Amino acid sequence: MAHHKSAIKRIKQNAKRNARNRHVTSTLKTYIKRVREAVEAKDKEAATAALKAAIPVIDASASKGVIHNSNASRNVSRLTRLVNTLG
Repeated sequence: MAHHKSAIKRIKQNAKRNARNRHVTSTLKTYIKRVREAVEAKDKEAATAALKAAIPVIDASASKGVIHNSNASRNVSRLTRLVNTLG
């Protein structure tokens, strides 16, 4: 265990940030999975609705610094292309 006051504070901050980042990452993966499942089922309406729900979550996770901006942009682009393949 840390002995310095600053090290103890740093441990608390890291634990709090880790918990928040895990929650955001898990939520992000769930939304992305919903889009992919709807595309696999060839349900264009559900896929479009899932994509509209996923894009704000992806952007929010990038703005919080959980994922990189380029990663967010790439995810949105790939999911959009995937949904557009349904016709």
